[in-house]
Amino acid sequence: MRKHPPLAPPPAKILVIALRHLGDVLLITPLVRSLHEAYSQAQIDVLVFSNTAAILEGNPYINRIITTPLRPTRADYRHLVSQLFRRYNLAVITQTGDRPFIYGFLAAPERVAVVPKKDQKGAWKRHLVQYWTEFDDENTHTVLQLLKLADLVGAARNYTLTPPQSADNQSTSVLSKNSDYVVIHSYPMWHYKRWTINGWVETAQFLQNSGFKVVLSGGPAPEEIDYVNQIHRQLSPEVLNLAGKTSISQLADLIGKAKLYIGPDTGITHLAAATGVPVIALYGPTNPVKWAPWPINYNSDENPFRKLGDQRVNNVYLIQGIADCVPCHQEGCDRNRQSRSACLENITPEAIKKTILQILHQEQRQQQTTHAL
Repeated sequence: MRKHPPLAPPPAKILVIALRHLGDVLLITPLVRSLHEAYSQAQIDVLVFSNTAAILEGNPYINRIITTPLRPTRADYRHLVSQLFRRYNLAVITQTGDRPFIYGFLAAPERVAVVPKKDQKGAWKRHLVQYWTEFDDENTHTVLQLLKLADLVGAARNYTLTPPQSADNQSTSVLSKNSDYVVIHSYPMWHYKRWTINGWVETAQFLQNSGFKVVLSGGPAPEEIDYVNQIHRQLSPEVLNLAGKTSISQLADLIGKAKLYIGPDTGITHLAAATGVPVIALYGPTNPVKWAPWPINYNSDENPFRKLGDQRVNNVYLIQGIADCVPCHQEGCDRNRQSRSACLENITPEAIKKTILQILHQEQRQQQTTHAL
């Protein structure tokens, strides 16, 4: 893609629109940082759904977070329009849905967006923007897809994710300062991304037998707390269950101080990778080229992961389920969000244990090298 020169005059107020899930919103943070570095005097606001705003807490490159409900009422629409209407010089639309384009059109006279391909529904949307890049759902990682928007407005690419942060994090106060602990986040939003409860239990037991404190994390939704409780009940009392007991920024702090994080294809796994901790990510139907966790210190225009196979890039160890159809990039075997995914169920605890030992061996070698120096 041809890189554009910086906008002239530089925009004084920029709105970034990201009406997606938690992990998707985290993945816009390299774009936001790129915009900040290119237009350091600009006010940068971000429009997100109310239930995802926490992933941007404490982000130093954002001036204001504007929220809207997932299912807004007419009153919500009126209030949002009053906050947006011609308040900005530039709108950056990070997705191809209808509402983001309408909001961007109302917010700013100059607009840049990810648009559907010409042969797809919604191709008309490119006529609402001055600069656009086509959405690629298969061969371009989401971070790199979004950074193409930075190219279009003359901003140099910054590849670093910014995890949420709070000035008052007490998440590890229940843990000894010298405690070596591992965080297991077992519950993804959708059923088709789940591993097995027995697999999580066996993995946690292996970690305990290896001398680690095990911490179970989870969000506040009742079904998520219930799922984590099912795992916790089969483990020893020493396992710490924090499901529903931490904020997103507290969880980021907790994960960042852990020895290791293990989780499925979920927003919290993307968050874990952004903290720099070693991450074991369990993937099945999802295409890792597009949606693998973005590794720490990865600064390249090449996709970090291939479509097939177990692989490691920097701090991310991706374990992929095995089946002829993997990755199908569909919603499980029954093609709906509550479906099972046989490829995920086929991942054995032994594969996870092997990767845990690999990480521990790698850490031991690094410590020996450090001592030798």
